[in-house]
Amino acid sequence: MNRRTFLQVAATAPAALASNDRKIPKYKVVSPFQPAPRPGMPGLFPGRAASVHAEKCIDVQSEKPDPAVIREMMARGMRALTGDKDTRDSWARFIAPSDVVGIKVNCSGAPGIMSTPQVVAEIVRNLAAVGVKPGQIWIYERFKSQVDSVHYDRFVPPGVHIWTAETDRGETDGYDPSTFVETTFFDEEDTRSNLVRLVANTFTKIVNVPNMKDHGAAGVTGCLKNIAYGSFSNVARSHSGTVTNTYSFIGTLAAVEPLRSRTVLQVMDGLRGVWHGGPFSESRKFRCYPKRMLFGSDPVALDRLLLDIIDGQRKAEHAISVWDRSPQYVNPSGGHDRNPNVNSFVREPGHIEYAAHLGLGVYDLDKIKVASLEV
Repeated sequence: MNRRTFLQVAATAPAALASNDRKIPKYKVVSPFQPAPRPGMPGLFPGRAASVHAEKCIDVQSEKPDPAVIREMMARGMRALTGDKDTRDSWARFIAPSDVVGIKVNCSGAPGIMSTPQVVAEIVRNLAAVGVKPGQIWIYERFKSQVDSVHYDRFVPPGVHIWTAETDRGETDGYDPSTFVETTFFDEEDTRSNLVRLVANTFTKIVNVPNMKDHGAAGVTGCLKNIAYGSFSNVARSHSGTVTNTYSFIGTLAAVEPLRSRTVLQVMDGLRGVWHGGPFSESRKFRCYPKRMLFGSDPVALDRLLLDIIDGQRKAEHAISVWDRSPQYVNPSGGHDRNPNVNSFVREPGHIEYAAHLGLGVYDLDKIKVASLEV
């Protein structure tokens, strides 16, 4: 733990993944942390997922979630993932009473879309059921203004921490100076992205709670992007003009220790979703309602399923595929917020396969086992 580790991550990725228009930057990863014997990603259940659909989990007109249905979805999903008969046993596979647990929410689209407070509250309730005290639970995100708009404090017990790395944009006190990824994308002055301080110094386990969202640069925002870009500083620099480095940067960040080893569970909140214009959702024009939750320890497997969900919705809306990288549809000057056939960047949904080659999970659909349930 006292030895500083330097890894040239780009050198470990197969050269075949880099095509002529995907030049992989050189990354220097600096971390004093060693991986756990079994890292949390892909974790206890690589290549396995539970998918739970419930028609009554949210009212589409009011967007009001049903806590009782969410509770049943989570209980059945966790048991389907682990094979346990008792939901507490399922949670106990990942979390011990002594753990300090970070819950990585996604609030970048709040208040239009975010990790649903009722979903987060049910996660907190299950943590308490296995003996984790409220003071050992931290709901965390990067930006205070986004989190404040959600009001998680109204849904969780007193004592649960709600913490953000940046009260004002650009603050650095919330990040660990000794754990970072260094690279230059566009000759920017600040070439480092530092890990959230609490991930490095406080949490022993992390539960990742992404949404089902389209993303103009990465293709989708799922497990990988939420835990990577949501746990490091200075990440927006990865895309500029029409060019994005999300293809390699997302997986590189997610693989950094101790983030990789401590992120043990993925609970994808798909009550609501965004099929275009993500990660934001300022209007309901591009919002959808999958009414589904995905459970797993493998972020790559869940994100691979998410690709088909988002692309299927785009197809139903007669929009170009999330895989379409044609320059004719790219306009950095705007229009993507009105027209689903306009992209701000050349999308990089391939970041999920890239992460698989870094050892973060299973990408091949034929090798992903999905338990599908209806509530």
